[in-house]
Amino acid sequence: MKRILVPTDFSAKAENALKVAAELANRFNGEIFLLHMLELPLQLVNPVSGTGNQNLPEALFFMKLAKKKFGKLIDSPFLEGIKVHDIVEFHQAFDGIMEVSKEHNCDFIVMGSNGASGLKEVFIGSNTEKVVRNSTIPVLVIKNEHDKFDINNFVFATDCDLEHKHTFNKAIQFAKKINAHLHLVYINTANNFKTSIESTECLNDFVKGEDLDELSLIVYNDVTVEKGVLNFAKSINAGLIGISTHGRKGLAHFFNGSISEDLVNHANRPVVTFKI
Repeated sequence: MKRILVPTDFSAKAENALKVAAELANRFNGEIFLLHMLELPLQLVNPVSGTGNQNLPEALFFMKLAKKKFGKLIDSPFLEGIKVHDIVEFHQAFDGIMEVSKEHNCDFIVMGSNGASGLKEVFIGSNTEKVVRNSTIPVLVIKNEHDKFDINNFVFATDCDLEHKHTFNKAIQFAKKINAHLHLVYINTANNFKTSIESTECLNDFVKGEDLDELSLIVYNDVTVEKGVLNFAKSINAGLIGISTHGRKGLAHFFNGSISEDLVNHANRPVVTFKI
């Protein structure tokens, strides 16, 4: 967490995320890349088009307005002493976030989110959801304001697939960095039922070779995996939920859904995702 990307639209939700990023940057001697995407009509930013030149002043106005907001935000007391790079880009938000994270070699993304539900969630989605689905670096999604990002209990959901163990190893390292106790939970559902013996063996095989003093292994029964993760996290008052994300696209994503994106949309707690 040395180079943290924080996309912002200057909303309260984005500021909540920035405050958490600032705390992490302070804790790990990192720097913040604060990004605002200006999603302007193409004719405002393309002087080659027939009307580009006459609309250029309007584009510059939005750029200056963003810079003014940046100036006010960067002067916030919670950013004092942190190296902050302010970046304004004319781009579609999701594409711009991905490009900037690669261009500046960022190793962590912190984003605010309102969540989504119903038709908006299925047909429109959100930039946060798209970033979670496609980012190759961990993404921390913040919903609410945190006086202090002090996590005692970190719930990480697993399907016990050994091919995904590298994401679990990332979760272990993350838990160590933030001094949180890691709860590895397997959600047992009627659609994919395992007996208590089978599910316990599954977890034990998955964590073989790990230091079990730093882990709690839990089998939790619920109607769906998503509800199981949310209900278990609530039962122990977890400060953070973690999960792997597969990056499905197109019809595969539509028909199979994505538990990680559902959690990002529906959890009231922070969610961190690690790409499979």
